[in-house]
Amino acid sequence: MIKFVIVEDNKALQEQIKQLLIKISISTNQEYDADYFSKYNDKLQTEINDQSFRKVYIMDIELENSISGIEIAQKIRENDWDSEIIFVTSHDKMFETVHRNILEVFDFIEKFLDMDKRLEKDILKIINKKYDNKILKIKGNNVELELHMKNILYIEKEDRKSVIHAFENQFKTNLTLEKLLEMLDDRFARTHKSCIANKEHIVEKNYAKGYFLLDTGEKVDLLSKKFKKEIENND
Repeated sequence: MIKFVIVEDNKALQEQIKQLLIKISISTNQEYDADYFSKYNDKLQTEINDQSFRKVYIMDIELENSISGIEIAQKIRENDWDSEIIFVTSHDKMFETVHRNILEVFDFIEKFLDMDKRLEKDILKIINKKYDNKILKIKGNNVELELHMKNILYIEKEDRKSVIHAFENQFKTNLTLEKLLEMLDDRFARTHKSCIANKEHIVEKNYAKGYFLLDTGEKVDLLSKKFKKEIENND
């Protein structure tokens, strides 16, 4: 399901976007949820912090009694690089400012220049876009851990625990490598009796010397010829 977050202080335009979403939902048979805001507030920040859904932000740039749409987008990008951001504005000269201040903006649409047509085209592109949102969920000791599989680099056995290496973070779990491999998808393979790796992040394999290199630049000395068939499968 896709979550749309509309930040627009013009109620008529809010309604226009609402009707467009209904139309797209009917034509594509795509379930969605939507929240509407006229300004930045605590509720919107809570929405930004919640990354449990695939989101599309449709935002005006200038908002009365509020920080700007650009500032809101900067808050989104502090921790969320997966959600799409579309700016809908009456200020056609803001394009350069937007792209100078915000990375990863899906589109910039002028309100009074075929807005419905362009916005519908963008939303359909997003709906049809391959979106990797698979999550590894681990529960134990009153702690629930949720990690996007695409962000997991490798998992190694350390004493009686498994250490999950993700971008800039490490997490320990009592689950065995065998159990974790059952929970992961086919992008993961055993590289060593003490390691599982995300094949999508491996850029070099040296079976002779027993190591692989990740796209982060890290060298991992846990590569065995014994698991070559698994590693090379669908590589």
